[in-house]
Amino acid sequence: MTVLVLCHFVLAACAVPLVRRLGRRAFVVLALPPAATTVWAFTQWGTTADGGTVTSSWDWIATYDVTVALRLDALAELMVLLAAGVGMLVLLYCASYFTDGSPQLAPFAGNLLAFAGAMLALVLADDLITLYVFWELTTVFSYLLIGHTSERKKNRRSALQALTVTTLGGLAMLVGFLIIGEAAGTYRISAIVADPPEATVAVSVAVVLVLCGALSKSAIWPFSLWLPNAMAAPTPVSAYLHAAAMVKAGVYLVARLAPAFADVPVWRPVVLVLGGATMLLGGWRALRLHDLKLVLAYGTVSQLGFLTVLAGAGNRNAALAAVAMILAHALFKAALFLVTGIVDHATGTRDLRVLSGLGRTMPYLCAVGVLAAASMAAVPPLLGFAAKEAALEALLHGDTADRWELAVVVLGSVLTVAYTLRFVWGAFARKRGVADTPAHRVGAALLAPPAVLAVAGLVLGPGVGWTDRLFAAYADVFPAPAHAYHLALWHGFGTALLLSAVTWAGGAALFAARGTVTKVSRRVAWPTADNVFGHLLLGLERVALQVTGFVQRGSLSGYLAITMSVMLAGQLAVLVTDRPWEGAVAPRVWDVPLQGAVAFLTCAAALSCLTVSRRMKAVVLAGLTGYGAALLFVVQGAPDLALTQFCVETVSMIVFVLVLRRLPVRFEESIGTWRRALRIPVALGAAATVGVAVWAAGAARVAEPAGAAMVEEVAHHGLKDVVATILVDLRAWDTMGESAVLAAAAIGVTSLIYLHRRGEASMNREELRGETAWTLSGRRLTGLPQGDDTAPERSWLAAGSTLAPEHRSVVFEVVGRLLFHPILVLSLYLLFCAENMPGGGFVAGLVAGLALITRYLAGGRFELAEAAPLQPGLFTGLGLFVSTAVALGGLAEGTVLHAWTYHGHLPVFGDYHLSTSVLFDFGVYLLVLGVVLDIVRALGAKVDRQIERAAGALAPATDPGTGEPNR
Repeated sequence: MTVLVLCHFVLAACAVPLVRRLGRRAFVVLALPPAATTVWAFTQWGTTADGGTVTSSWDWIATYDVTVALRLDALAELMVLLAAGVGMLVLLYCASYFTDGSPQLAPFAGNLLAFAGAMLALVLADDLITLYVFWELTTVFSYLLIGHTSERKKNRRSALQALTVTTLGGLAMLVGFLIIGEAAGTYRISAIVADPPEATVAVSVAVVLVLCGALSKSAIWPFSLWLPNAMAAPTPVSAYLHAAAMVKAGVYLVARLAPAFADVPVWRPVVLVLGGATMLLGGWRALRLHDLKLVLAYGTVSQLGFLTVLAGAGNRNAALAAVAMILAHALFKAALFLVTGIVDHATGTRDLRVLSGLGRTMPYLCAVGVLAAASMAAVPPLLGFAAKEAALEALLHGDTADRWELAVVVLGSVLTVAYTLRFVWGAFARKRGVADTPAHRVGAALLAPPAVLAVAGLVLGPGVGWTDRLFAAYADVFPAPAHAYHLALWHGFGTALLLSAVTWAGGAALFAARGTVTKVSRRVAWPTADNVFGHLLLGLERVALQVTGFVQRGSLSGYLAITMSVMLAGQLAVLVTDRPWEGAVAPRVWDVPLQGAVAFLTCAAALSCLTVSRRMKAVVLAGLTGYGAALLFVVQGAPDLALTQFCVETVSMIVFVLVLRRLPVRFEESIGTWRRALRIPVALGAAATVGVAVWAAGAARVAEPAGAAMVEEVAHHGLKDVVATILVDLRAWDTMGESAVLAAAAIGVTSLIYLHRRGEASMNREELRGETAWTLSGRRLTGLPQGDDTAPERSWLAAGSTLAPEHRSVVFEVVGRLLFHPILVLSLYLLFCAENMPGGGFVAGLVAGLALITRYLAGGRFELAEAAPLQPGLFTGLGLFVSTAVALGGLAEGTVLHAWTYHGHLPVFGDYHLSTSVLFDFGVYLLVLGVVLDIVRALGAKVDRQIERAAGALAPATDPGTGEPNR
């Protein structure tokens, strides 16, 4: 099972080269995984029909008992056949429906096959968390498929609407899953169904939350608004997602959990009331629409309400009818959507007021459409009739609520017959006063998929007994009724057959009076859910604008004051309520007096920041607080932390200085005396509160500190540096995540500087026809020698000639030239000595970045280009690649980030060992180096170039890709 699921995603990833090479014929290749899954599912029919299961499990998060568990039973067997079988036919249909020149064909093909894989995994999942993951994957892929033609506003809006509704329902469902999993003591679905948790208030709330997710996925009122709008998607998407797959996911979940939770008091009222209302509202709406696809869409909404009622009724016979109806609905509704696509393909329209005479022009298509429509109207001898008879019998012999629901189903079935006749008449009949619609011929390959589905509904009508054993294997999970129903085409004359006749007659009467029905329907029509959704979004946007305008005043100090005040109030409330200091060990003022002195100076620098008005002074004072913290680390005996803090503060101060070149000297925000006086107590109060909270947290420790165990573990592996080992081995997951966040943040920030392209700006010296930014930014001093009188006799830098002579410093050039390579060597030493000495990839990357910064400060942007000619993104990407490769390499031992160590001996150097942790740290080194280089180029070299262009010192340059001027 796992292999079949993976094959879908692997081949989906190859869709782009396949479509590029084979064109639309690539859909035939992409249909192979669903075809293989269909064949496999048929081979398991006997096992599942006998009540057996096929399982596969892989531990995902063992600590939390989360596994990727797959399980094939009778219900999953049916859903796999639908997801894979209909998916295969739809992919084959696409091979004829699209042309080689169809826009965005490759992404569409990949997304469609990936959706099929996600749907397959969803119905096979036997773990709540696994089910949720693939549930959301179907949501994401459906969003991409609905918004396929993204240049149309309607498609974008429909895709966003579907994503919003189903995602909100999915999040509610996740919370319900977590509550149920904790209440049951397991997340295995099969175990929960076999031994459900007690129906407490928490479980009842969880059931409602899960039903929110299921009902939103299956477009049950009030969540039904997204499905009709999703008809903006291409017809194959509607035939697959909105008839046989995605919308069935919610019904499947209801059917899967009904044996466990149908007796929970909130289950049946929610399912029966909302399902019945959806059946009536959807059917009534379908009677006044003119787009064939929308008629089917609202008909689908109505049928989904019917299926939800049957799946959630909570008795054996209704469950049997539910699975039979799921199969029948998938066959006839997918066929009708595909027929509609052919009509649109052949005529260029789906408006039933314009279509006329297609029954004679396209007789084979008409035959397929009528056959599928007859099954939808439950006409014998088709499968739809057998399934509807089973549903009527189940509700007829149920309790009082079931009989009330029976009345709703009969009325809804009348509407079903009416809109079925409306569809057939609108698509194929010859209408008075309307000319026959011209249509081109369609090939047999395009007609074959809907024909197979329609014929399957015809064959399975008389042969419905073949499915009885499989469907009964699922239905028998419910308590056995007094008279167990068995699927058959003919059960003799009875009440169910009489009710079917009533539905046919009532539907025919409604169709005959279609003009009057349409007028009445439009006159009594309520505001559509789509309009309500639009107004809600508009209101939400307006409220957001008002709140944003009130809160976001443009004052950074105001934002900080609000944040600190909220934090201060929350912490004080907790501290006053819990009183954690009672019985706690009193804190020591300091371990050594030097700590107090350093802390006093650090606090003084921090408080001084509140009183300055110049930006440069504020930067220097803020930097002093960072250096003060580093000194505290030194005094406390944490050289790793101190070294990192020193490097971070140095790089940060340089970046601040680079940015300050484009900012005013003083803070522009006017600060009154009373506001300045208010800042100091807020700052002191926040600091004191945080200090007390940290002391209380440390004093409340009851467990043994983990430090001793970590020291012992590190020493066991022959290492000495505990901090570095924690970062690259014991807590390597944290380091990997933080590295990815660092890369994303740096790329995002620096991208703001590059208005058009992130590609490196030209560093060609030939474009410079005036003074550099460093000369332009300086002030010429009168009375001092200029030009060559002050220039060094030789150039110590590769790009020293680009600097104005009077702005060159021979001392700085010599220092930069002499220290560059030793600093790089030092960075490598810090990288490779981290196992036993202070260092590591992060601080080594910062040190290497400082070497490049030194070259930039000494010689400007051209010197930086000479020192680092490669793109920063190369270092960042290569670092992420190396770290990820090392992490995945651990899977060879079954665990991500498992560390390997190789010991060897060299003739000259002696014994050595090489660990994958060092390689992981090397990836961090490259990533940090790339981030620093990217920041320096963006905030240094790029800003220099902008200054030079503004001063006319650069020749005009254009972007080679767009022809527009670089900025």
